[in-house]
Amino acid sequence: MLGGHGWATATVRGVCKQAGLNDRYFYESFTDLDALLLAVVDDQAAQGTAAILTAAAAAPHRLRARARAAVEAIVDFLSADPRRGRILAHEFSAHPLLQQRRRRIIQTLAGIFTAQVHELLDEVPLSAADLDLTALTVTAGLWDLLTSWFRGDLDIGRDHLIDYVVAFLLTTTELAPALQHRLQ
Repeated sequence: MLGGHGWATATVRGVCKQAGLNDRYFYESFTDLDALLLAVVDDQAAQGTAAILTAAAAAPHRLRARARAAVEAIVDFLSADPRRGRILAHEFSAHPLLQQRRRRIIQTLAGIFTAQVHELLDEVPLSAADLDLTALTVTAGLWDLLTSWFRGDLDIGRDHLIDYVVAFLLTTTELAPALQHRLQ
């Protein structure tokens, strides 16, 4: 229902009807629709994060290969079920609880970014705080880019999107020494 019709139209009765259960079973698991909404989003975020981590772990220990694997994994994860793209593109901006959850998910993804930088680069030319700021900036920006693409606001195909994001991530790591120099 969330990915198909939007959360604004959801009701407990409608959810139960779609699930083939009576209302009692709903309330045994969830206090209200917001609790269900967060459970669905948390589940999808965990699956998306797992897809990124699995792809990164399977990729060669090289920056470009790792970046491409992670970017392809998340784009493919979100594209595999059109409802995921709808949730990303529409529901997160429409629901206050999801705006809060978006921040948490972005922080998790930024942590993955930071961990990958430390694993793949022999030397990180930024302080820990500045690397965290960079990871947060990049992750939040990429979230909005993917949101725009899923909404249909960008007239580019999947392959171009992936090529762009990979190039952007690689350029970001190349800009780190210049950023550090400007910060000193």
